[in-house]
Amino acid sequence: MGQVIVIAGPTCSGKTNLAIRVAERIDSEIISADSRQVYKYLDIGTAKPSKAELKKVKHHLIDHTLPHGLFNAGMFVDEAEKIISRLHSENKIPVVAGGTGLYIKSLTDGIINSVDTNQELRDELLGKRKQFGNEYLYNELKRVDPKSSDSMLPQNWKRVIRALEVYYISGKPIWQHFDEQKKNTDNQFFQFGITRERAVLYERIEQRVDMMIENGLVDEVKHLLKKGCSKEINALNTVGYKEIISYLENEISLVRAVELIKRNTRRYAKRQITWFKADNRIDWINIKSESDISEASNYIIKKVLNERKN
Repeated sequence: MGQVIVIAGPTCSGKTNLAIRVAERIDSEIISADSRQVYKYLDIGTAKPSKAELKKVKHHLIDHTLPHGLFNAGMFVDEAEKIISRLHSENKIPVVAGGTGLYIKSLTDGIINSVDTNQELRDELLGKRKQFGNEYLYNELKRVDPKSSDSMLPQNWKRVIRALEVYYISGKPIWQHFDEQKKNTDNQFFQFGITRERAVLYERIEQRVDMMIENGLVDEVKHLLKKGCSKEINALNTVGYKEIISYLENEISLVRAVELIKRNTRRYAKRQITWFKADNRIDWINIKSESDISEASNYIIKKVLNERKN
């Protein structure tokens, strides 16, 4: 049975730093479980690892797809399992790190494929989105499946539509399909979650957003739009990008855009925490200072290697 280390947690919690430390020490590679860092050219707004960090340890599924390209949980699992298999053949323990809960759950538990797409229903839901907007669909999901809605944002309209579709076709919420599905795998997943005090996490979020603006997030968005990227594509319909697009279209001021990015990032972090806390297999590590990152890496490596000996 091949071992896989998973490091999860909310945005700004320190996953990248910890994953790099762990991977360096066990001479392995990192598989990014981040649904936005997978896109090329989205660098500042997705807080990708720096060039220096990418040189320290080989990363996979970063800059993997063009912004207008399709990438979903199923594709992530397909790619990740190939990399995991290759690393196991080299007697290495892969490190999966990221905050996209659906990607991690799909890797550890399997993809829902038992509920087919119903085109008539899909067209009806798309029509509602066009007429009433993302919030309308999100509120509809909140009524019929509040648990799933807690792990999504209104702008994740494709996920919202899929969750509604699964509910209306099967009569069961999408999370229940996940719980009922059994995944046959030869992998043994060691899942660790990084947590910080809420006030500290929010302060780190504010500092990161300020740094993004200072590092040129506005110019990055301008460049993406000039390259022909539509603001409607999934890659840009996310926190950080949609607010700056609103600013560039003179709908809001830059100050307001920054405020909204900070607020929406905090909300996103809360949803990530809700998602991961629901999984009792995750071993949570509380980080109070940067020195704790080193201790956390020691703890993770010791736990996994001791299991390997046994």
